[in-house]
Amino acid sequence: MFNGIIKETGVIKKLIRNANGLQIGIKTKLKLLKKDVGSSINCSGVCLTLEKISKGLNFFYISKETLKVSNFKVIKLNHVINLERSLKFGNKVSGHFVQGHVDTISKLKKKDFYGKSCYLYFSINKRLKQFLVYKGSIAINGVSLTIAKVLSDSFLIVVIPHTLKLTNLKNIKTKDIVNIEIDIIAKYIKKLNK
Repeated sequence: MFNGIIKETGVIKKLIRNANGLQIGIKTKLKLLKKDVGSSINCSGVCLTLEKISKGLNFFYISKETLKVSNFKVIKLNHVINLERSLKFGNKVSGHFVQGHVDTISKLKKKDFYGKSCYLYFSINKRLKQFLVYKGSIAINGVSLTIAKVLSDSFLIVVIPHTLKLTNLKNIKTKDIVNIEIDIIAKYIKKLNK
């Protein structure tokens, strides 16, 4: 479990593809030690297990299923990803509860700046639109964000300068693909109301 408050990023320096999935090697300033092997790390919204640390890189394995639902299927060398350690009991939760279970991917449709704030418009499929509400929470590439507006086929996120500075959202361009995790509370409420 995570809270979507990103303080570190990493750069993909190694990609090892095989028939069953993908192994990635990430270079980062996030202090991960040998004792952290086996820990869950939020990697741009995907909960991955740290497999090993070797030659200054942190290695994670991504299964075929995760590749199918996330933007890791189109990942390239030198791609910047957001990183967050899992929560410990008693940690402050500043964002919202993020599981690292990506629901879908989305494409950036439009990017504008108004003052210092960045306005990002993302596409959304009809099946998941029912979970989006004005002022509700959503995780984009693992970042806890607030929905500013829900439109017919997209939604708007307004990102403040501090969040831009600390996350890979500062590099986002039109047509880039991001990982989306719908707020877990919205999913459970919808399930209960069926």
